[in-house]
Amino acid sequence: MSARLVVLASGAGTTLQAILDATADAGFGATVVAVGTDRHGTGAQRRAEAAGVPVFTIRLEDHPDRAAFNVATAERIAAHQPDLLVLAGYMKILGRQVIGRFPAVNTHPSLLPAFPGAAAVRDALAAGVKVSGVTVHWVDEGVDTGPIIAQRAVPVEPGDTEDTLRVRIQGVERGLFVATIGEIVRAAPARPAAAQVPAEVHVQEES
Repeated sequence: MSARLVVLASGAGTTLQAILDATADAGFGATVVAVGTDRHGTGAQRRAEAAGVPVFTIRLEDHPDRAAFNVATAERIAAHQPDLLVLAGYMKILGRQVIGRFPAVNTHPSLLPAFPGAAAVRDALAAGVKVSGVTVHWVDEGVDTGPIIAQRAVPVEPGDTEDTLRVRIQGVERGLFVATIGEIVRAAPARPAAAQVPAEVHVQEES
């Protein structure tokens, strides 16, 4: 039975598209049953609609506080009965109302625990590191602090700018994220909503 994915995205939806493309293969083991956004008119929304996937939008500014936003988000997610929540470029920090209810995975453009937060690529360059990379991790209530599932290194080249390094990282990020999601959904049956943080899943890295 195919696992049910709800994907949350805020931007152009390139990672969402990679997930949609992968799940078009029945052997992948999962189906995107809904896409959630935090604002109207995003590329992610257009990509989901083009694929015939239901879309819902929950905006923080439409709620009296962040707790109410999280409750509303959780209820819309729950309506689609997901086995796994996927954060694909989603730019809101989710609280326990969501994270405590659904197992969720995210991807981050650094080798965590180094360089958490929104400026990871810039911070890596400022620190002068020779290697950055990508991390796929379970989501907890912190910022990029959840248990690490898989990582892949991306060398920092001489003369790299924030833009050039980000583009290379994103190219690796999409492939690793899709592969890791596939490993997760094929490794275990659907989990109840109140499941504990799942065991680590290892994805073989390319040489």
